[in-house]
Amino acid sequence: MKDGFIKIAAATPVIRVADPEANAQAVIRQLDEAWEQGARIIVFPELVLTGYTCSDLFLQDTLLAGADKALRQIRKHTKEQDIDAVVLVGLPFQRDGKLYNVAALIHRGEVLAMIPKQHLPNHAEFYEARIFTPGKRGSEMDDNVQFHGDEPVFGANYVFDMNETMPGLMLGVEICEDAWVPNPPNIDLAMAGATIIVNLSASDEVVGKDTYRRSLITSTSARTISGYVYACAGPGESTTDVVFGGHSMIAENGTLLAEQNPLAGEETSISGNSSILYADIDVARLCYERRRTSTWNSIANGEQQFRTCVRNDEISMKAAPTRLTRVFDPKPFIPSGEAEREERCEQILRIQTRGLATRLKHTGIQSAVVGVSGGLDSTLALLVTVRAFDELGLDRKGILAVTMPCFGTTERTHDNAKSMAKALGVSFKEVDIEAAVRQHFKDIGQDGRKHDVTYENSQARERTQVLMDLANRLNGLVVGTGDLSELALGWATYNGDHMSMYGVNAGVPKTLVRHLVSYLAVKSEDRKLRSVLMDVLDTPVSPELLPPKAGKISQQTEELVGPYELHDFFLYYMMRCGFPPAKIYRIAVQTFDGTYDAETILKWLKVFYRRFFTQQFKRSCLPDGPKIGSVSLSPRGDWRMPSDASAALWLKELESLS
Repeated sequence: MKDGFIKIAAATPVIRVADPEANAQAVIRQLDEAWEQGARIIVFPELVLTGYTCSDLFLQDTLLAGADKALRQIRKHTKEQDIDAVVLVGLPFQRDGKLYNVAALIHRGEVLAMIPKQHLPNHAEFYEARIFTPGKRGSEMDDNVQFHGDEPVFGANYVFDMNETMPGLMLGVEICEDAWVPNPPNIDLAMAGATIIVNLSASDEVVGKDTYRRSLITSTSARTISGYVYACAGPGESTTDVVFGGHSMIAENGTLLAEQNPLAGEETSISGNSSILYADIDVARLCYERRRTSTWNSIANGEQQFRTCVRNDEISMKAAPTRLTRVFDPKPFIPSGEAEREERCEQILRIQTRGLATRLKHTGIQSAVVGVSGGLDSTLALLVTVRAFDELGLDRKGILAVTMPCFGTTERTHDNAKSMAKALGVSFKEVDIEAAVRQHFKDIGQDGRKHDVTYENSQARERTQVLMDLANRLNGLVVGTGDLSELALGWATYNGDHMSMYGVNAGVPKTLVRHLVSYLAVKSEDRKLRSVLMDVLDTPVSPELLPPKAGKISQQTEELVGPYELHDFFLYYMMRCGFPPAKIYRIAVQTFDGTYDAETILKWLKVFYRRFFTQQFKRSCLPDGPKIGSVSLSPRGDWRMPSDASAALWLKELESLS
């Protein structure tokens, strides 16, 4: 359970209707397997000890006694085998002459709770309402009941606090139909603090129901910002009138982590056998999401129907690292799947285009100035500007593409900038700034042979001055080219390429910039433009501020600050997920295994945190630019941070990993 992860199992054993003894053994076999795989919360289906389809047999004392004995067998097994997990099984349970459909919560040889189902279906296939009594719902807590020496709490109004085991881990339980009603218990469970909600279910299969069920579970986990575990009945249930497919699912905040295909017996996600579904739920991330969601906090602070039942002395598992089977996307900013990628690329380009078009229309400006270097960022900025002009019906000649060669410019990037402007039909201007920069060196006393930060930044600031003054002369707007990754690392010259009148790439990380340019290259019907774009994609990322060597780029950004695919990975999981440094390191080592070794990842992660903190002053005065995704560094919206904040705590955590 290190780093906030806890492994969950949703188990669907093959059962026999009305045979609790056989079913107890089936449960125990899967319980042992799930425990061996590292699961710490193991959920079985509704009424699994008897079978859901017993109907009037539920009224027979023989069946009820058999279910009672089966639960005692499982309880005994968890104690004898020292199974340090929370186990939930469904069974019929008598109390005060009434029969309830309950989930029994077992931990290390003790039944701690009996949670009754609250909403009982009473339609063509199922007549629960005439057999079972619904559990109470409200603020009133029920008393404890007796179960062969145990005194489990009984009632639907419980959230089980397991913070001693893992900070933020609180467990809520509901049963099948409870999740399908207009005002489901899971809302109150989440409001009372439950970060993981489990559902013991027996949902039959009819055409189209799996789609609705999947939507229900994922949307529930999103609405409650929780991990939601749905264990569904399957093989062995009676097929007299209906069929059960074992459609189990595990979701986290709107994302389906694992799913058992109904009827097929095959998983579409996390590995496991045909009847046990596993997933690693990130409780720490759920807590972070709740903290950062203002509407959640405003509602959660209101009156709650549910009261937390704190039993830390009994539900306290030994701390142990979770063996992760969860997969983390190495390129979290880029959608997976070709169709989804194309749709997302178009959506991003529309956002960038509409932002710039609106700014141009609002100001009445019909001219734009873009500094083009032949690199990725300026290429995307120019392409977006062209789309904005086309959307407004403006002449592309109103776009001035300016290339400004100096000490580090290579023929390759210079020619690409010029060819691109020609292919797009925009105006083009070349301003050689070498003489101006050398005059500036003379003015300030800089030795032109000293290739230091002054040597580099003087070029960047001269280029910005040229762009700004050209924009003044043309009554135009300077379109910025810098991207989100550069802003995170502070890889921009203050008041140089850092500044513009509208930064169209401000919300686009470097890995996504590359993907967007690639998408536009493939989509282009202009052979010459496509050729230029493909060569830009093949050109090393560089500010070209140092003299080339043998005509080749001598200054490659990723050799200086690190691979952008790593930095974008770090950025996403730090900002979007709130992961601490050690956790990011752990998942990065797992994700990039075979690409980067652990030492390399740790090196660049330290660079990332050091630069992120020290370069905030550049982000505190960013020009306007459109927000693209869930990660943004705008000081006016998503990220407010003092420029003199210390990185000591974050770096200390990383030093402990060395």
